[in-house]
Amino acid sequence: MTTLVAIKGGKEGLRLHLDESAVWSDVLGALRSQLDQGAQFFNGARVVVDIGNRALTEEQFAELMALMREHHLEASALASTSRESRSAARAAGVVARPIARSVAASDEPGEALFVCRTIRSGQVVRHQGHITIVGDVNAGAEVIAGGSVVVWGRLRGTVHAGALGDRSAMICAIELRPTQLRIADLIARAPDGAASGRPEVAYIDGDQIAVESWERYRR
Repeated sequence: MTTLVAIKGGKEGLRLHLDESAVWSDVLGALRSQLDQGAQFFNGARVVVDIGNRALTEEQFAELMALMREHHLEASALASTSRESRSAARAAGVVARPIARSVAASDEPGEALFVCRTIRSGQVVRHQGHITIVGDVNAGAEVIAGGSVVVWGRLRGTVHAGALGDRSAMICAIELRPTQLRIADLIARAPDGAASGRPEVAYIDGDQIAVESWERYRR
């Protein structure tokens, strides 16, 4: 089955790939479904929209921008080989440029993000795959991942793993005392009591988020 919408990451950040040959209404429908499913992941994000050699009219480009605004998603640029599409984007005030194949070729959907620093209050880390952080996630900070999140430090902020709907995702930290945990469509509040002093992992068990010590989870 052809994938009409794909989310990838690279040096430019998130890249939204839209199928260049399918019926445009089908592509918009698939995009709406993807945005509905990953509402938290996309909220406030900036993406490069890659439409390949598809030629979009100004009306079609306006439809695309309206759908993205509806889901609080911003197009930082349009990547296309079509002059018509690039003209439509520029007319709407969006940066447009030819596709850089050398960059696109290095973008892999399952590529993990490695962050070696503390995520401070007000900062947001967003990635379509797994995220590993060597450092703390302070209260007021936010981490949003399409896959799992591992924090080699104290987790005090908000983390959403499996934000694109992956219920097999997990959240692991050396000290797990978050403001809020989310995995896929489920939400859990911060655990009661003091920190356990050992690494813990949060995962979906049935219809709720469970938290266990790392050693017990691995058995």
